[in-house]
Amino acid sequence: MTVASFRESVTPTATLGSVSQASPSSTDSPDSWPRALAGKFLVFEGPDGSGKSTQMKRLTEACHAVGVQVTTVREPGGTSVGEQIRSVLLDPSSEMTLRCEMLLYMASRAQLVEETVKPALAAGHLVIADRFLTSTFAYQGAGGGLPADDIKAVGRVATLGLIPDLVLIYYVDVETATARTRGVPATTGKKKAAASEALRGVTLFDDRIERRSDDFRRRVHESYLAQAKADPSHHELLDARGNADQVWDLTSRALCSRFSKA
Repeated sequence: MTVASFRESVTPTATLGSVSQASPSSTDSPDSWPRALAGKFLVFEGPDGSGKSTQMKRLTEACHAVGVQVTTVREPGGTSVGEQIRSVLLDPSSEMTLRCEMLLYMASRAQLVEETVKPALAAGHLVIADRFLTSTFAYQGAGGGLPADDIKAVGRVATLGLIPDLVLIYYVDVETATARTRGVPATTGKKKAAASEALRGVTLFDDRIERRSDDFRRRVHESYLAQAKADPSHHELLDARGNADQVWDLTSRALCSRFSKA
């Protein structure tokens, strides 16, 4: 866990060619690196359709197998207050300004950090978050147009200055992400309603956030690349266009390279 000042935003100029392909150290056991993750804070980022949720699950299983306690959280959400905020943010009928949207994300994040993340880190758990500040810079910043300085100022308050040990960004191009998310049936807890939504073509990604334009999505994708390029010590950019096993191989190699010597 590290606490530092927030990064300055940069012009999105990185390309997929800068994706790192880390290799495990030849001197370390391939199974030793999960133990080094105890007490660390990892964030999984990327556009919907990147497969990051699958990789989070595999990492959690790998850590449990060697006795590392894991706390997983998602954003927005992860707490009772946060889940209520999430329902407002993802409701297609919610009409709000971009600044209001950003502040709601930050409010959920503030509750999550104080209620769950910091106590778990203090207890020696590996904390894995599905999204964190990187998403806000990408979606509300690059995508929506909010100044990075405004996001940074609010973020400093919301997170108490908490910076992840590593942000893993699972990169896929816009076309691949769109193809992967198309046709995923929504779940509402009511089978009849879910079936009705599926027939209308509603998907898990068919919420207020994901109904943005293609230009918006491209700006988000470019921001992920740019953030990784601007701060490589805190970001690992992974090519997520392969199958789940191929992406897991890249993930485990990257984590081994980063933490096995820690």
